[in-house]
Amino acid sequence: MLTTIQGRVLGCLLEKERTTPDQYPLTLNALVLACNQSTSRDPVMHLVDHEVETVLAGLKSETLLRYVHPSHGRSVTRYRQVADEAWGLDPPAAALVAVLLLRGPQTVAELRTRTERMHAFESPEAVETVLRELSLRGSVQLLDRQPGHKEPRWQQLLAEEAEPTSVPAGAVMFGGREAAGTVGGGMVAGSTAAGSTVAGTVAGSTVERLATLEARVARLEAALGDLLPDETGPATDGRDGAGVRTPMPAELAIESFGPER
Repeated sequence: MLTTIQGRVLGCLLEKERTTPDQYPLTLNALVLACNQSTSRDPVMHLVDHEVETVLAGLKSETLLRYVHPSHGRSVTRYRQVADEAWGLDPPAAALVAVLLLRGPQTVAELRTRTERMHAFESPEAVETVLRELSLRGSVQLLDRQPGHKEPRWQQLLAEEAEPTSVPAGAVMFGGREAAGTVGGGMVAGSTAAGSTVAGTVAGSTVERLATLEARVARLEAALGDLLPDETGPATDGRDGAGVRTPMPAELAIESFGPER
C-alpha cells in the first residue's frame, strides 16, 4: 500500500492530467502547488520540494510514474503518472480513484459532483457501478454508514488514509503513517516527525498564552499590593492594632463601583 503522501502525489497527477492537459506533465513546482491546494483537498498538506522529490523517486521505482526530461524548448524535468496503466483504470475509474485519493472517503453523490471535470457520470447508479467494479479488484471498499448520515461512503484502498480535517475547531488529530491535518514546514500530521511539528506549533501557542497570563497576574499582584494587609504584621483578619476592621480588597472594589443596579 502507498503512503499518504504518495497517494496525494498520484491523485494530483491523475487529476491535472484530465483537468489541465495543456500544463501536463507537471513540473516539480506545479506538482507541489497541486499537493498543497487549499481547495479540493482533504486534508490540506504543506509539503516542500524535497519531500515531493523523494516521493517521486519512490513512485518511479514502483513503475507508477515516469520522468519527462527537458526537450522541445522545455527547460525542466516534468512528471507524469502511469498508475492508471499499472492498475488498469479506464477514464471513469481513474476519475473516481483520483478524487478518493485527494479527498478521502465520500458518498456516491459527492463523487459524482467532484469528478465532473474529469469524467461526467450520467447518474449516481453509473458511479456506483464503477465503484463496485473497483471493489471487486480490491481498490475500494464501501464503509458502514455513519450515524446521522443518510448515505454510506466509499474509501480507496490503494494508499493509507489521512485523518480528515473536518473536525471541531481547535482539535488536532493524528492518524495514518504520514499525513493528517494542516501543518506547515513541509510536514503532515501523523508521522512521527510531523507529529512533532504539530506539537511544536501547539506548544508554542500555549507558551505564549501562559507568558501573557503570567504578565497579567504580575500586574494584578502589583496593583493589589498596596491594598493587601501586611502578611508579616499581627493582624490577619482585616483588623488593625486598635481592633478597627480594615476593608478588604473585594469590599473596596464594591465601594469603588457602587451598588449593583
